[in-house]
Amino acid sequence: MGNAAVQSIHVHPVKAFRGISPRQAVVEPWGLAGDRRWTLIDDGGKVVTQREQPRLAQAAAEPLPGGGVRLSAPGREPLTVEVPEPAETVLVDVFRAKVEGIPAAAAAHLWCSAYLGSEVRLVHMDDPATRRPVDPEYALPGETVSFADGYPLLVTTVSSLDALNSLISEGPNAAEGPLPMNRFRPNVVVAGTDPWAEDGWTRISVGEVEFRVARPCGRCVVTTTDQDTAVRGKEPLLTLARHRRIGGKLVFGQNVVPLSPGTIRIGDPVRVLG
Repeated sequence: MGNAAVQSIHVHPVKAFRGISPRQAVVEPWGLAGDRRWTLIDDGGKVVTQREQPRLAQAAAEPLPGGGVRLSAPGREPLTVEVPEPAETVLVDVFRAKVEGIPAAAAAHLWCSAYLGSEVRLVHMDDPATRRPVDPEYALPGETVSFADGYPLLVTTVSSLDALNSLISEGPNAAEGPLPMNRFRPNVVVAGTDPWAEDGWTRISVGEVEFRVARPCGRCVVTTTDQDTAVRGKEPLLTLARHRRIGGKLVFGQNVVPLSPGTIRIGDPVRVLG
């Protein structure tokens, strides 16, 4: 894998919203700086994602200095949301994990609720160092994570997407392909590997930063959602079910945990350390 390198980097300031693709990003212990530090919750405190609201694919969140975000979406005037002052926390249910967060200003709740047509609140994670541990079954002591699905970063490879698209093209839903990488909402996309090489990784370096590979990423209905139109199809889940069922999950990409701080950049070499 001598020529493997970072092709793109992706940060999603608000979980389930469209993110940004910077040329470089600071790696913090719980993920890329600014990634998924905000999330929407329903009136019961459960996170609201594209699983329930595919229209979130068309809402965008641009990070602002200091941790705030500028929200935009079709048919809505953009809204700037500042990081809330320390206040009473609310309990956020992230796939059964209970995490404390601080509600944004009321204007943010109203803006998001009006866009989705259902009542939601926007919540900020003030201290990712303490708020939410990584799943202890796959974590080392002290590892924490933002409002991401379960792990600090998701890494995918271009060659595996090419291989998956080839399989889709041979199947009954060929017209849905080829799929773009944004269906999988990764943080880091790597070019220059063999297809599915990531299945064998246990430790990698990206530029100056080392990562522990925690487990393959099990995929859900979000991958069937066109990130430009919010329209759902059947792929890639049907093809993953036929070809990439590992440990009871439909797998694409690897969940990784930083072992050291640093900055990653487009073009950084990616090396397999174990």
